[in-house]
Amino acid sequence: MAPDARRAAHGTVDDVRFVIIGAGAVGGVVAGRLAGSGTDVAVVARGPHLEAIRRDGLLLREASGDSVHRIPAFATPAEAGWRPDDVAVLAVKSYDTVGVLEQLPRDLPVVCLQNGVANERSALRRNAEVYGVCVMLPSAHLSPGVVVAQCAPVPGILDIGRYPAGTDGLATEIAARLVKAGFHAEPRPDIMRRKYTKLLMNLGNAVEALCGRVDGLDEATAPVRAEGEAVLRAAGIDFASAEEDAERRGDILQLRLVGGEERGGGSTWQSLARRTGSVEADYLNGEIVLLGRLHGVPTPANETARRLVLAAAHAGTGPGSLTPDEFLARLRSA
Repeated sequence: MAPDARRAAHGTVDDVRFVIIGAGAVGGVVAGRLAGSGTDVAVVARGPHLEAIRRDGLLLREASGDSVHRIPAFATPAEAGWRPDDVAVLAVKSYDTVGVLEQLPRDLPVVCLQNGVANERSALRRNAEVYGVCVMLPSAHLSPGVVVAQCAPVPGILDIGRYPAGTDGLATEIAARLVKAGFHAEPRPDIMRRKYTKLLMNLGNAVEALCGRVDGLDEATAPVRAEGEAVLRAAGIDFASAEEDAERRGDILQLRLVGGEERGGGSTWQSLARRTGSVEADYLNGEIVLLGRLHGVPTPANETARRLVLAAAHAGTGPGSLTPDEFLARLRSA
């Protein structure tokens, strides 16, 4: 059923409940912000994080102060008690996407609040209404029950569009809810073009996790990004230019200290820091490796970054195990 028809059949805009599956850094900040703005929200989490949310609420830390949100929290999507007007928001790592989708009703709209470009295609195999979000939301989740928004006063930019292209009434509704919650959000018909640009940025996540945020990091990530651009062009995949991306970002995202703590690193850095045993490099650098193999373009930089960060995750190695020079030396010997 189309979004507008669903609203007419089942209720008003105010009836929408967002069930955010994955209440980590991005999902948790979005959940807390939406809840704080009066939107009906529930989350799906696991382990100590789930226990802490159920016991103490979700603690959202921001430069402006802390807030606690008593949000319904479930261990699995099946426990959510799905309603006709619900929207499923995926905020899990890409390697968990298919497993989550298998637990969702097939008539739900699915929003991919995720990095990478493979999630939307997986969702569209099962659910007819799929939306992609280009996530620009510096955030952190390192302790159970706690998420940190690292930019203020605007926590992030979350543009949304229908997959594979276009916008509709639901995309406009979701963007409006996000704006009410303090985010910058616009419905965009070319959302995947924007997400491929974000993919290029995320190719450096593995190198950042391996080396930390240190001098020389830009030089170490440069070959990974350049290789990614070359592969996308060979594959005939359009992506927004650096100038377009800079224009959209402007000066909106302003990093701020929260509790006197410096930003440690992005999502892959945080996975190594929490010793989760897994990272989503297969869906970031691995996407470039896959496209390179399909189109006959060598991808040694992305394959090296992927191989090294996966090995670090599996070994339980924390971030910063290599210097940028050491990473580049590994790349030269690949």
